[in-house]
Amino acid sequence: MENINKPTAVVLDVMGADAGPETIIDGGLQAISEKGDLLKLILVGKAEVINDCLKGKGKLPDNVVIANAPYAVAMSDHPTDGIRNKESSIAIGLNMQKTGDADAFVSAGNTGAVMASSLLILGRIAGITRPGIASFFPTVSGPPTLVLDVGANVNCKPMHLYQFGLMGSVFASLMHGKTSPKVGLLSIGEERSKGNELIAQSRILFEESDLNFIGHIEGRDILTGAADVVVTDGFVGNVLLKFTESVEGFITERLRYQIANNIFSRVGAALMAPFLRRLRASFDYAESGGAPLVGINGVSIICHGQSSSKAIKNAVIVAMEMVRQNICSNIKDELVVGNGRNNGEHDKQQNIRDRIIRPEAPPDKL
Repeated sequence: MENINKPTAVVLDVMGADAGPETIIDGGLQAISEKGDLLKLILVGKAEVINDCLKGKGKLPDNVVIANAPYAVAMSDHPTDGIRNKESSIAIGLNMQKTGDADAFVSAGNTGAVMASSLLILGRIAGITRPGIASFFPTVSGPPTLVLDVGANVNCKPMHLYQFGLMGSVFASLMHGKTSPKVGLLSIGEERSKGNELIAQSRILFEESDLNFIGHIEGRDILTGAADVVVTDGFVGNVLLKFTESVEGFITERLRYQIANNIFSRVGAALMAPFLRRLRASFDYAESGGAPLVGINGVSIICHGQSSSKAIKNAVIVAMEMVRQNICSNIKDELVVGNGRNNGEHDKQQNIRDRIIRPEAPPDKL
């Protein structure tokens, strides 16, 4: 585990978000206020913009620094534009992590540019074929369900899905304290016969592994917490994510409609106000902050473009915890480097206890 006495340096990209730089900066300062000396915050962006936003906020804490980046990638820019510009806040921030001047990167800017630049600059973890975006879905009780991929890979092969499950299992184990996390494969039915060819071939890989694979799960099972990790391709995952993001707004509008048209509903709403606030909060993306891009050789958190300061604060804290839990190193330890060689021989018995050994797969299943 990371040295607990060493502050974790998190780069926060101030530019490019729909919410504006002041909201992003406020979120970063809230994280500093909460974590204190355990965290070092590096605000990267146009120095004049950052300094203007900081006016009236008093002296910056010693563990907050500014890194100038003369260029900002706009939301309307193509991801390749962000990659080409070496002086963008995204490129400079990620390169600070690559050179060891920072430990993690958080951005609410152009999602495509952040994802592509993270892959190009930090590279993939050895053995990972496709990084995936992980997202947290609320459950009835307990920790959230981790779903991946939710948008990085529209077209997937069985080995991609298997690796999403392995990375998700490591993440849930370390970040959510789950022992032998339950991994489910999202399908249109629980039966083995349900699903397309991708699901059928992926299931074989999961069953041959020592992951705690519980079989197919349906969409309705996600919010019940039936699985700790739910695996799907980026097309289905992104549709699922966008639908879930709409739930909070739907609940709010339906409540407003009922309260406005029924006096008894107003009385009931007043009595249930604390519960209703908690229900809304459970579907609020701000609670989880952002979506980690897992499988890259570093820590990169992708935030919603309209993130609130609370969402940014939580994203910075998640990034910090990912570093301190050595997520990347633990994923590396559970992978077989070179198409099946090693197979966890460095500590095979511990791997068996943790139930996270990757199976060997014939080339046609990769």
